[in-house]
Amino acid sequence: MSKERHQRDDTNVVLDRKALPKVKPPRMYKVLLHNDDYTTMEFVVAILETVFHHSNAAAMRIMLHIHHGGVGVAGVFTYEVAESKVAKVMALAREAKYPLLCTCEPE
Repeated sequence: MSKERHQRDDTNVVLDRKALPKVKPPRMYKVLLHNDDYTTMEFVVAILETVFHHSNAAAMRIMLHIHHGGVGVAGVFTYEVAESKVAKVMALAREAKYPLLCTCEPE
């Protein structure tokens, strides 16, 4: 840490200013939904609306991208939030007896 010495102020106190360490923003992670032959489109749309808070139109667009492309991004979050969203989606899918796969990877 570097110090810069500054002039005395009117109280005859020498002021030292320390450089603050630079804080990097947290690394972001993409939450991915993977296509399968059994999970219904309606369920995927419901997941996108409830867990990821997308509008119905956005959820439909993402679901169709997943359906045609095999995988799609449901959202981008910090690691802890991404992991909790993955766990929530997997729990809801298992509860509904769907094999929907949800993963996260660094952006």
